[in-house]
Amino acid sequence: MKLEIGFGLAPQSVEIADSSVIGILMPNEVEIAQKGVLLVVDAMRSPIGTPTMAEIIKPGEKVVIITSDITRPVPSYKIIPVILDELWSLGAKPEDVTVVFALGSHRPHTIDEMKMLVGEDVFNKVRCIDSDGDDFVHMGTTKMGTPVDIMRLVAEADRRIGVANIEYHYFVGYSGGAKSIMPGVSTRDAIQNNHKRMVLPEAMVGRIDGNPVREDIEETMEYCPLDFIVNVVLDEKKEIICAVAGHHKLAHREGCKFLDKLYLKKIPERADIVIASQGGTPKDLNLYQTQKALDNAKHAVKKGGIIILVGSCKEGLGERVFEEWVTEAETSKSMIDRIQKDFQLGGHKAAAIAMVLEDSEIYLVSEMDDELVRTVFMTPFATVQEAYDAAVSKLGCNAKVIVMPYGGSTLPVI
Repeated sequence: MKLEIGFGLAPQSVEIADSSVIGILMPNEVEIAQKGVLLVVDAMRSPIGTPTMAEIIKPGEKVVIITSDITRPVPSYKIIPVILDELWSLGAKPEDVTVVFALGSHRPHTIDEMKMLVGEDVFNKVRCIDSDGDDFVHMGTTKMGTPVDIMRLVAEADRRIGVANIEYHYFVGYSGGAKSIMPGVSTRDAIQNNHKRMVLPEAMVGRIDGNPVREDIEETMEYCPLDFIVNVVLDEKKEIICAVAGHHKLAHREGCKFLDKLYLKKIPERADIVIASQGGTPKDLNLYQTQKALDNAKHAVKKGGIIILVGSCKEGLGERVFEEWVTEAETSKSMIDRIQKDFQLGGHKAAAIAMVLEDSEIYLVSEMDDELVRTVFMTPFATVQEAYDAAVSKLGCNAKVIVMPYGGSTLPVI
C-alpha cells in the first residue's frame, strides 16, 4: 500500500507491504452532525457549568481573551470573532478587549503571524499581544509549591476568556482548559515548578484524575480564574467537530470525553516499526513540538523496535534549553539522570526523548542537518521511504508496522 504522511506543507509517501501493516491509526468513526464555527455559537449559548457570557460580563469591564500560539492548530480566526460579536452585543468596546497569545515558554510571534492567527479584522479592531512573563503579578502559591505568577494584564483584567483546542498531552493528560493560564500566561519559573512533576508515573497522557501536573494547573484557578472557556476538538483536516464552553473544568472534561471517542485507538499488539507524524504544519515546525508524536508512538512500539518520527522541523530544535541539553549530553541516558537532579523547562523534552530511546531507536525524517540529528541520538533520513527501508533492512521483512499519520493526536492502547 502507498500511504501519505504529513510533512510540513508537502506530505511524503511511503510504500509498505499490506501484510506488514497491523494498524493505521486514523480517527475513530464518530457521528458528527455538524462541523465548523456554528458549533462554537451553539456551545456559547449553552455553556457547561457557568452562566452565559451575557450574565457574566458587564459593559466597561476589561476583558482578555487568551488564545494559543502558533505551535497549536487552534482556529482562533474562527473562534474569536464569535466571542467578539457576543462582547459587542453586551456593550463592550474595542478598547476594553485584548487578545493575548499564550506563549508559555515558546518564542514570540511576528506581526504577520499574529495576523494569521486571529485574522486581519480582529488584529485591526482590538489590541493583540504576546504574553509577557517578565511583567507579572504574584497571586499565590499552590499546595505543590508552584508560584501563581501571572502576566500583569491578565492578572488585573476584570474577565478572562480562554480559547484552546483539546488534544492529548504527554504528561498533563489533555491540553485545553486551565492550561490557558498555566502555563499559557505564567512565568518561566512557575511553569518549570509545575512541569518538574512530569517524571512522576501518574503524569501521563490521557490521565486527569490523580495527575499531579494537571491538578497543580487547575489549582491556579483558585487564584486567577478563567471566567469562561471556549475549547474545540479538531479533526484530521483541522476542522472544528466539537466545541465546549463554560467552566474551565466541567466544560473541558466534556471535550476530553469526545476526544477519547475520536482518537483513543485500540491496537492488537505493539509493532516492530511505528511511523509517526504530527500531521504536518504547524505542528512540526521544530523538534520541540514534533516530540509530541514521538511520545504517543512509544505506546505502540515493541521494546527494541524502531520509531520513524516524521516532521519538517524547519525551525530546528525549537527551544534554547532543549537545544543545550540535547547537544551537550554525552549519552541519552545522561539526560534522564540530569532531569532528576536539575529540572529545567526545555530540558524536560530532552528527557522525554531520552526515555523513549531507552527502549527503541528513533529514525528522524526532517529538514534538519544530519549532524545535528545525530547529536540528539537519532538517525537522520530525508524521506519516509528511505527510513522505512532502512528499518526493514535492520529488523527483517517480517517486521510488523503501525502507522500514526496524526501521532500527536492519536493515543494507542492495547
